[in-house]
Amino acid sequence: MAAGVHKKKGWEVPNGSLTPGDGQHTERSESPTPGLAQGTEPGAGQEGAMFVHTRSYEDLTSPEDGAAAARSPEERRGEPAEPTTMEQISKDFSELSTQLTGMALDLEEEMRQSKEGKLEPSPQTTRRDSVLSGKEEEDVTMDAWRMHRKHVFVLSEAGKPVYSRYGSEEALSSTMGVMMALVSFLEAEKNAIRSIHADGYKVVFVRRSPLVLVAVARTRQSEQEIAHELLYIYYQILSLLTWTQLNHIFQQKQNYDLRRLLAGSERITDNLLDLMAHDPSFLMGAVRCLPLAASVRDAVSSSLQQAKAKSLVFSILLSGNQLVSLVRKKDQFLHPIDLHLLFNLISSSSSFREGEAWTPICLPKFNSSGFFHAHISYLEQEMDLCLLLVSTDREDFFTVSDCKRRFQERLRRRGVHHALQEALRTPFYSVAQVGIPDLRHFIYKSKSSGLFTSPEIEAPYVREEEKERLLGLYQYLHSRAHNSSRPLKNIYFTGPRENLLAWVTSAFELYICYSPLGTKAGAISAVNKLMKWIRKEEDRLFILTPQTY
Repeated sequence: MAAGVHKKKGWEVPNGSLTPGDGQHTERSESPTPGLAQGTEPGAGQEGAMFVHTRSYEDLTSPEDGAAAARSPEERRGEPAEPTTMEQISKDFSELSTQLTGMALDLEEEMRQSKEGKLEPSPQTTRRDSVLSGKEEEDVTMDAWRMHRKHVFVLSEAGKPVYSRYGSEEALSSTMGVMMALVSFLEAEKNAIRSIHADGYKVVFVRRSPLVLVAVARTRQSEQEIAHELLYIYYQILSLLTWTQLNHIFQQKQNYDLRRLLAGSERITDNLLDLMAHDPSFLMGAVRCLPLAASVRDAVSSSLQQAKAKSLVFSILLSGNQLVSLVRKKDQFLHPIDLHLLFNLISSSSSFREGEAWTPICLPKFNSSGFFHAHISYLEQEMDLCLLLVSTDREDFFTVSDCKRRFQERLRRRGVHHALQEALRTPFYSVAQVGIPDLRHFIYKSKSSGLFTSPEIEAPYVREEEKERLLGLYQYLHSRAHNSSRPLKNIYFTGPRENLLAWVTSAFELYICYSPLGTKAGAISAVNKLMKWIRKEEDRLFILTPQTY
């Protein structure tokens, strides 16, 4: 295997077609170059962005300790108010617990009884235990358990197990105790453990008080990318509990068993880890749009915009893990991580197809201190179109439900229902549409819009193992491009089964995979053709005109 790595401002091409000019362009161009400024690259929104503006992967994944960063009253307008009493927090979580496990849970009463030492097994406790035991458990002493390519563990700072990707938390309690001992030992020396590298394994630690998250992996991912996945798990827990409640619990009782609260939510965390192993959205820190004619998408967005209510902050229409349309309240921006968590919540449960759900949900990157309330429903039983209406008012179910009805009426009047059905029949496009013979697959991300596009993974990557191997190669290129000590702008990788090229600029990121028989010159020529094709198709592949209320 050989790899050619370059760190230059532009490719050395005789005709100079990919060489940046002396100055940055300020207008959209027919022939994109590395000199494009953010906001002018293919896929950049023409009327502002939908998501929190991030200039780079490093900005997107920068951790935020504690609660959300302080905002002015104007910036915080539309955010859910912070719960001020334990009774309110308990009531919010009781609703969410019922959604997840079908049972109500009085957190305050349980905490009080536990503190007094009077907590007796109850029907609710028994049911929570049965939910826990329903998860398929593996014998942690067997080789099959050790052979998993990635393990994820979550524990409290007291060493109490919270979650394990494989196996029983009880059987792993001693292992998690050792992990916490390592963290504590180094902290006593005024240091912090970030990772251990040994025998082909990476052991990565992420501490977000009062939790410690650990991953043991033997993948192509960098330490930074694994830590990013652990942050997703942390945000997933916050989305169920809120940062305020999580900290209140452990302030009251440091050795509290958090599995009592998270019982029934394991499948959501499991599903998130599965998605991160197969969906490049998480690697790119971006959102993929359903390919759709611009006129149809505009009609959908306009219908969402008109079907509004005073309490609505975000109206989101999605299909699978692809975005169809997003309308937001003016001056309120969603973070891609929050949208990924919403996608994961919906894909984790088929119960949302059965009717209209009204559930509390925390968007931790927007405001980690309180709950929104989300109305979740599918437009039709046979259509894979899910509508999320995010409200700040817990009592506004019927008003928000009426927004859905008005949205559907407008869709019918505009005559786009059939066009949506057609788009859902082919949710992915073929790489053959690009018209480059040796091109097998690519991922293109517009940094200013937070959106990316990629075709369906096709032959020769038919088997699941081959698809995972391809994503692993992308992870390798991504880790080299975003290496904290020596980031690379251009990477050319040659392997026995395929060649790959990575190109990272201030405006976009591009990763392409093509035939091993291709040459570097051919790859560079293909990049130029591909960028022109993306520019030509951008109104179908991206949301260029996001709407606001």
